[in-house]
Amino acid sequence: MLSEQSVPVVRATLPAVGAAIGDITELFYRKLFGAHPELLRDLFNRGNQANGEQQRALAGSIAGFAGLLLERPDARPDAMLSRIAHKHASLGVTSDQYKIVHHHLFAAIAEVLGDAVTPEVAAAWDEVYWLMANALVAIEARLYQEAGAAEGDVWSRMEVVERREETTDAVSFVLRPADGSPARPFRPGQYVSVRSELPDGSRQIRQYSLSAAPGRPGRRITVKRVLGEGGPDGEVSNWLHAHVRVGDVLTVSAPFGDLVLPADGDGPLLLASAGIGVTPMLAVLDHLAATGSARPVTVVHADRTPADHAHRQELLDLIRALPDARLHLWYEEPGDEAPQASAGRADIGGLDLPAGLTAYLCGPVPFMRAVRGDLLRRDVPAEAIHYEVFGPDLWLGQQ
Repeated sequence: MLSEQSVPVVRATLPAVGAAIGDITELFYRKLFGAHPELLRDLFNRGNQANGEQQRALAGSIAGFAGLLLERPDARPDAMLSRIAHKHASLGVTSDQYKIVHHHLFAAIAEVLGDAVTPEVAAAWDEVYWLMANALVAIEARLYQEAGAAEGDVWSRMEVVERREETTDAVSFVLRPADGSPARPFRPGQYVSVRSELPDGSRQIRQYSLSAAPGRPGRRITVKRVLGEGGPDGEVSNWLHAHVRVGDVLTVSAPFGDLVLPADGDGPLLLASAGIGVTPMLAVLDHLAATGSARPVTVVHADRTPADHAHRQELLDLIRALPDARLHLWYEEPGDEAPQASAGRADIGGLDLPAGLTAYLCGPVPFMRAVRGDLLRRDVPAEAIHYEVFGPDLWLGQQ
């Protein structure tokens, strides 16, 4: 928790810092990449830097963490910290990099806020930063230990043993360790990072959910081609689509991610996804079917059209394999292929949801924010709603 002397200072300055955080983070990244261009080339997502999403995510995490320290001084925002730590571990982030970030972030704060950054203000916000950073370092150390990896050393070489076109914009790859060793274990709902060496020499990293259950001979990921729609196209997704074939070898991280089922439990589940967000839900459903689970499962999925719905037939088959699963589909344009689907955007307001459910959400942020809001209005506790963000965590609300 914040020290007694820092609480009033952070409370008084949070509005000013929050108002300026966009300018602060923009300057921070300019300073950081000026001093360490290798971080932009080989660690940070250049697409998210170009469209500003990374800056908004950093702003949200810092301001949000400070706000939570003030509102709930005796509680730590573990849900937020866990999501960030899993993402960092999947990138191979190391503890010494937090010192680099601190140096350039506080230089940016001082430059943007000027004389308002008195020694007292600087000390209070320094405390906020290190409370957050040290908590993340501790969680990441545990994640590395659980993965059997030294700090940051999460990478292995995996061979593509199968490639399948799922839709015109989604392709799945089945991967196996290139050295013939057993694949690392994972929990359904987790993801891996793929580090791709692009034509300009950069090694860009992206995360992809494991889209089939553990226990299979290979590890499957499903990659949707990212089209810029006014901005740059996705560098890695388009490269994987265009160049990766059976027999190629990729650099892949150990599995991470906290959108996972607890080891035990038989209560009702809601799995809500949109677009390529279906992938972690497939792994969960595949696991439930493989283990003979009788849990009540309500599955919600939204997509543009049936043809755009990756793994559509597989989802239908998994629902049929579970004794107490119900599927609700929405397509913006259902056409004649999906007479059982509703037209338009997903709306869970009219669904009959069982009491005591645990919800898992994955998809575009507006979709998850809408579903989460509907669930809260139906008195589903916030702690029972879990979500995964593809890309920077732009905050769905406080956990």
